[in-house]
Amino acid sequence: MSQAHGESQSLRVLTLAALGVVFGDIGTSPLYAMKEAFAQTHFDLEVSPENVLGILSMMVWSLLIIVTFKYVIVVLRADNHGEGGVVALMARVVEQSRDRPRKKALAIALGLFGASLFYGDGVITPAISVLSAVEGLEVATPAFKPYVLPATIGILSVIFFVQRFGTGSVGKLFGPVVCAWFLSLAAIGIYNIAQHPDVLFALSPHYAAVFAWHQPLTAFFAMGAVLLTVTGGEALYADMGHFGKRPIRLAWLGLVLPSLLLNYFGQGALLTYEPEAARNPFFLAVPEWALYPMVALATAATAIASQALITGAFSVTRELIQLGYCPRMTIRHTSGQHMGQIYLPFVNWSLFVLVIAVVLGFRSSSALAAAYGIAVTMTMLVTTVLAFSVARRDWNWSNGFALLVFGPLLAIELTFFSANTLKIADGGWFPIIFGGTIYFMLSTWRRGRMQLADRMVSDSVPLEPFVRMIEHENIARVPHTAVFLTPRPEQVPNAFLHNLKHNLVVHETVIFLTVNFLPVPRTPDSQRALVERVCHNMYRVKLYFGFMERPDLPAALEWVEEQGLPLDPQAVSYFVSRETLLPAPGEGMPMWRERLFEVMFRNATPASNFFNLPPGRVVELGSQVAI
Repeated sequence: MSQAHGESQSLRVLTLAALGVVFGDIGTSPLYAMKEAFAQTHFDLEVSPENVLGILSMMVWSLLIIVTFKYVIVVLRADNHGEGGVVALMARVVEQSRDRPRKKALAIALGLFGASLFYGDGVITPAISVLSAVEGLEVATPAFKPYVLPATIGILSVIFFVQRFGTGSVGKLFGPVVCAWFLSLAAIGIYNIAQHPDVLFALSPHYAAVFAWHQPLTAFFAMGAVLLTVTGGEALYADMGHFGKRPIRLAWLGLVLPSLLLNYFGQGALLTYEPEAARNPFFLAVPEWALYPMVALATAATAIASQALITGAFSVTRELIQLGYCPRMTIRHTSGQHMGQIYLPFVNWSLFVLVIAVVLGFRSSSALAAAYGIAVTMTMLVTTVLAFSVARRDWNWSNGFALLVFGPLLAIELTFFSANTLKIADGGWFPIIFGGTIYFMLSTWRRGRMQLADRMVSDSVPLEPFVRMIEHENIARVPHTAVFLTPRPEQVPNAFLHNLKHNLVVHETVIFLTVNFLPVPRTPDSQRALVERVCHNMYRVKLYFGFMERPDLPAALEWVEEQGLPLDPQAVSYFVSRETLLPAPGEGMPMWRERLFEVMFRNATPASNFFNLPPGRVVELGSQVAI
């Protein structure tokens, strides 16, 4: 009984925590979704009861089909050892496609493109969310209008500044605040529905069908705004590893979905008898006495939504680094208990500069809404395609059944995407250019690393014959242990060759260490290290990490003692090769792209920092490599 009680309590805690992290983005969509549907940017949509019911029905069924069916019911099953998100999904598809190079290359391209779009989402979401909340002050009185942009920039500055302190202590407040937000959404909805209950007829898809039948072009244009109701659906999948499937499903079905539906119905009810409220139906649906508290609560909720996207950008970057698709960066762990709480200074401040530039450039949530949809729909399309592959290969679904499930989803998402392409000139160009730039840099890094690896292999010396040869040479042996890091365990590390050439010594114990990142989130400690003896007192050691783990080499080397290789941490020196790249014309990438790779390589975080090597025990030996 006590065990069942403990599990139940743990489930409640996880569900509350999931509310604070997973649903902040989609939970703030009511601030701007209905307003944008009647913003008349590309079409003249009259605020009539029939049109309100049609738009509302489209919103309701988008939430039910895209978020509830696709993500909550289907895609949450496509985890990678408990982890979710487009990068984890890409890693799963790549793993299952090792014997199919073309499919593997396509999965990598899609995964990198999806990750690139996620960064675009990470720039736009904080800007549009906080702007939408602060714009509520204009509803109270136009006198606040000049202060909207300064207040937004101030709030965003605080959000990015506190990232360095970690989200652990702040995170405890997220769940209750977001819970209060959703309860307030529901209360506002009920308050307005009670005055015009006929709006509940929009639960029937009949109204969406009639609206699309009689006004097909207008309905198509409106899909660009309807999409805003499902933004953040990807976060349900991306944050699965932090909380698990069950808490996310319970939170969505038990509180989030009902609250969102009630609030959208409430805004629809308001518009049916007060069409002029279309300028800001969310805040105008709030009773006058509750307006200022609601602005404050909305600001807190949007700050939390921004926090979730920023934290997600940190996690995605770490996954890309450890899978070899991104240059190494400084990663700081902000919690001793929770491995997932990390801080990447470069990513944080890059996002900050871009978010502030976006706020100053677009200046309103309505202008930003045009930029928002493109990134969201393209990420959704990537997830659908990769999930289809998992369903066919891992779930053993037939082609017919998989197409029956994913075909309609793909058709709906393509309609969303097509509708949003009409907004490219109004701001949709931003996520396309931004995502394309990030994708180009990630793909350049990947191709450059492959090109560098090929060049290093062609110039390398086989390990085993070489060490057996020097074993019989009269070379001085010095005490203690030398660890030589190398990405190629079958070849002699350059650092070892340079140390032998210049110092004419070999350490008493030599370890050739290779770090492998597996396409799984975490590796069990029992499988952390593999030791192979090459010859007398020379060993080849392979360490394994998942792409969600912190690669702490000194801590991981403690596991080699179980395999007969005792180490004294205070008697270990780490030798690291540091190559200087020399771009040269010839085969491979164009010269300008090789120079870009050289700049990225030169500015990557040194291996000694990335692998947490003790500063006083690291020796770096450099060499020049032409690429």
